[in-house]
Amino acid sequence: MLKGSLVALVTPMQENGAIDWGALDNLIDWHLESGTHGIVPVGTTGESATLSVEEHTAVIKATVKRVNGRVPVVAGTGANATWEAIELTRHGMDAGADACLVVTPYYNKPTQEGLYRHYSAIAEAVDIPLVLYNVPPRTACDMTAETVSRLATNDRIIGIKEACGDATRVDEIKRVVPDDFILLSGEDAQTLEMMKSGAVGTISVSANVAPAMMSQFCERFLTGNVEIAETIDSRLQPIHEILFVETSPIPTKWALRVMGKIEVGIRLPLVPLSSQHHASLQERLVAAGLMQ
Repeated sequence: MLKGSLVALVTPMQENGAIDWGALDNLIDWHLESGTHGIVPVGTTGESATLSVEEHTAVIKATVKRVNGRVPVVAGTGANATWEAIELTRHGMDAGADACLVVTPYYNKPTQEGLYRHYSAIAEAVDIPLVLYNVPPRTACDMTAETVSRLATNDRIIGIKEACGDATRVDEIKRVVPDDFILLSGEDAQTLEMMKSGAVGTISVSANVAPAMMSQFCERFLTGNVEIAETIDSRLQPIHEILFVETSPIPTKWALRVMGKIEVGIRLPLVPLSSQHHASLQERLVAAGLMQ
């Protein structure tokens, strides 16, 4: 169901912070034309933490409508309160998403048993496939392979986006989950290594600015053309690096603005990219053939 390059889509905004619905439609069209294999709205990259519940649901609905069944839509619906994650996931389900991406609870720092019960409660409350999301650098909470294994026995929990920073975690998870459990990279710079260990794709920040390259990279790897995938990956690595020079999605939104895809809008407490990084980011976009 989920494989290849799924974009962790930014939420385009006007300078005053209002959601730019026209730009959202245009971004989705660009991704579909570029071969992106799935759209992931209102995740971390989509600034979900700063959207109201109404905005959150509206972005999912708008994405589902624009995609119109052509690729899967995986809605970000995580929260650090279990009841809130259930509510957001129900909204994602009702909005027509194909699956929901549920990040580990941030700030609370639950135990492994707490994580197991958190995800189990969500799975019991909804009727939609769930993808776990482990990103301890953002949440201060690391879900172990053992906990993933326990959760993988639940039919509604179909996979994980792994972004712990250690690519060998994919090997650990792969050994203890069913063969059909979906492993996706959440670290662009480590995606090649993760796919060599059994991941079948990525939920990618870099796909926002390089959708065609990311989709081609994944397609080449998944069809056995590993050497070509490695060549594409070497071209992508400078982009992966520069898009995290400041907190994501700050650099990504600035890159999309200079590429003419979105306006400057971003919501506090995030602010536009510091001027000291403008030249180096633009140089890398040019070098990668993403703009002139």
